[in-house]
This record gives sequence, structure tokens and C-alpha cells, in this order.
Amino acid sequence: MTRIIFAAAFLTSAGLRAQDATGIKAFSKYDFVPGAKVVVVHDFMADAVGDFPAGWNTNAAGEVVTIDGKPGRWLMFSKGGVFVPDIGGGLPENFTLEFDLLGSNPFKYGTDISTSITELANVKQPAAWQGANNRFTFTTHPRGVSNTDRRQDGTGEAAVQVQGEPWGSKNGGVMHVSVWRQKERVRVYFNEQKVWDVPKALVPTAKYNSIVFSVHDAGPDFLYYMSNVRLAVGAPDTRNKLVTEGKLVTHGILFDVNSDKIRGESYGTLKDIAGVLKENADLKVKIIGHTDSDGEAASNLDLSKRRAASVKSALMAEFGIDAARLTTDGMGESQPEDKNDTAVGKANNRRVEFVKI
Repeated sequence: MTRIIFAAAFLTSAGLRAQDATGIKAFSKYDFVPGAKVVVVHDFMADAVGDFPAGWNTNAAGEVVTIDGKPGRWLMFSKGGVFVPDIGGGLPENFTLEFDLLGSNPFKYGTDISTSITELANVKQPAAWQGANNRFTFTTHPRGVSNTDRRQDGTGEAAVQVQGEPWGSKNGGVMHVSVWRQKERVRVYFNEQKVWDVPKALVPTAKYNSIVFSVHDAGPDFLYYMSNVRLAVGAPDTRNKLVTEGKLVTHGILFDVNSDKIRGESYGTLKDIAGVLKENADLKVKIIGHTDSDGEAASNLDLSKRRAASVKSALMAEFGIDAARLTTDGMGESQPEDKNDTAVGKANNRRVEFVKI
């Protein structure tokens, strides 16, 4: 039987990702740019509602649910403990991690969730994550008290302690969490806010192999929900790809489901591309939208064209790029770069290309 969680009480305007009428202005200080290639996606669409998702490990309990008024499926953490997604091996020195986090109302103090980039001695025993010599961990909850700690070679040194309002006054809304690793450096963003930027967060010689989510004191009084877990690898090389090679493919421009509305967390990628266009005043590009194969081919073709047009409009309105330098087109599902039968393949097929003309 399908289980539906009614969530209207805590799906406030924060669930709109703080977007205003222009869609992305609230993210004007957001400089996060996703990795070049998507390698892991956990959206739970292939998991049965009511089951614990395949590809995850835990010493606690959880189940896949749907939430009234929200697209997709969510992993509900129904018992406190550790939850570890399969990330397909070790973590490279350049990667980005993103996920959506939702909390129920009313918030219960003492209930928080930690995210850790960890070097586990045994990946089959994630409960030992707190004893790992090499880890970077940040903790948060909807009332905004957050902190992070760093352990280098067993020292347990504290790196940063922050008190803010990651969910702000809109307690209970969806929070988009973005983590950006560049070798030793780690940046963490809550929605449009950069919360931490720690240059020496990770040990350069460590073999980080796990992402561990630890939920404290989950239960019927307060629950966390997670969705759209996405790991991408490789440092983006926008300038070289666009100027030298003449073609840039990005998976960092995201849209609402079945919509041409650009999501706010796309701002960093758009800003990066706009910067290259401003530095190269003679550069003209064709913007080409691509979709996965879900749905009808004709609808996907139309959607890809509208998404390309939305990207053009954003570059013009937000960054002042001359319309004469931008043309648009869409290919729908006709030119996949990956298989369309997995969440990862679909994520890689949903992309925007910029081709030098």
C-alpha cells in the first residue's frame, strides 16, 4: 500500500528554495558549481514505497515515502542511527555532494542530523564513523544551531563553530545542502548561504571512502526526510571547454520537474558561464537543451527548447549578456549521453550544452 506523508504544515515558502519572481535572484551570492560528471543519484524512484532503499546501509530504520504536495520520493529516517549511501567506491579529491533535507514540525530540541566525509576502516561498519581518524563533519537542525569539526590523524581538532539560521524563520522548509570538496578544502552551503569554507578541512593523504549521515534521536515527535542525493566528480573547466574546445556540457543548470523554471541553485553555474562570455566579448554560443526519455518524445522536445530559452533569458536578465550573442535549440531525448534506465543515466542526459558559433 502506498504511504503518503501529509506535510503541508511544514512545507512553507522555504520549500520554494527562496526564489522570487525572477527565479534565481535570491542566490546572487551563491558560487557553488557542481562537479563535471554525475556518478551517483539516489532519488528513490526505483525503490518501493515502504521499503528501506537498495544501495543504502544502516544500523537504524527508515523507509521510502511520498509527501503530499512534493514531487518524487523521500527517505524517512524513522529511527536514530547512521545511514550510508552507496557511492560506488572512494571519493576523489574533487567532488560535489547535494541533497534535499526536510524536517517535520514541531521541531524537537536535541534532534539533529550530521553529515560526514569519512575514511572508514571498514565500509561495512558505518556505525564506527565517529571513531574514524580522518573525517570532516557538520551538524545542523531547523532551529539553526550548526557546527562542524575536523579530525586530522586522530587529533580531533575543532575547525569551525557556527551559529546561524540555515532554515531561517521559515522553520521546516526544504533545505538544499551543497558540499564542495577541492582537495583539502571543503565548502558547505545551506540553500543560497555559504555556511563554511574551510581550506584545511581534509587530510591530503587520507582515503576518504564514505558519506555518512547520522540522525540523533529520530522518532515520532520529529522526523527528517532526504531526497535527491547527488554526487558529481571532477572540477568544472568552463573557460577551457567553451573558449578552446568550443563546447561545454553542464549538468549544473537544474529545473523544476517537467518545467522550464530554473532552480535557484543553478546560479553558480550560470554565473560561471556568464563570466566567460563577459571576458570574451566576441564569443557567441548556441544553448541546447536535452532531456531524459521519461514521457512522450514530442513533449520532451518542446521542454528542451523551452529550457534552453529560459537559460538564455537568465543570462540576459541576471548577467547582462547581449541577446544577439545567444541562440537556442532543444534536442529532447534524441541525443542521450548515457543510458536512460538508471537514475544516474537520466541525470547525465538532463543537461544543457553551450556550443561556440
